[in-house]
Amino acid sequence: MSRRDINTVLSEHDDSLMAIEGVVGVYVGLLEDDKTSCLKVMVVRKTPELTRRIPSSLEGYPVAIEETGIIRPLPSQ
Repeated sequence: MSRRDINTVLSEHDDSLMAIEGVVGVYVGLLEDDKTSCLKVMVVRKTPELTRRIPSSLEGYPVAIEETGIIRPLPSQ
């Protein structure tokens, strides 16, 4: 049985991931091997609590946590 498309998996889980305090974004990316697709979860600060709350995989795809700090929109010009 084949897995669902990673973009579909992301779209079905993005709201629940974004609801976790400290999460500032989610996207489809690659693991450090630059070959394996994964779901990236951007967090203000990577803490042990966040690491416990964010799943390590979703529907067979690995989930990687990326510490980005606070993300703010650029001012419009």
